[in-house]
Amino acid sequence: MNARQAAVAALVALGAALIGAGAIPAQTQNTGAAEIVLEGGTSGKVPFPHRRHQQANPDCSTCHALFPQKAGAVEELKEKGTLPRKQVMNELCTRCHKERQAAGQPSGPVTCTKCHVKG
Repeated sequence: MNARQAAVAALVALGAALIGAGAIPAQTQNTGAAEIVLEGGTSGKVPFPHRRHQQANPDCSTCHALFPQKAGAVEELKEKGTLPRKQVMNELCTRCHKERQAAGQPSGPVTCTKCHVKG
């Protein structure tokens, strides 16, 4: 585990502990939209079942340690040059789906064309 992964793991544990201890009441957490459509560049938009991901992993910081919890955050950071293109997909989406698949758990797609929709 590299230093970045260790830091994310520590933040995830801290967030879960705070929520579990009631320091952050569950009802005040921003759950966001149930369904989100992400910009997918020339490969096409990506329909993202946000609520389904929240149910599979209720720890928001798993993803949102990389980008803030607000609409358009990923695109905004990419435009500013502070979030490399494909980082979210490669570091979060595909990796998580492959890990879940290897563990025999339900998982999402692991190839580009299964998420990106042209047209």
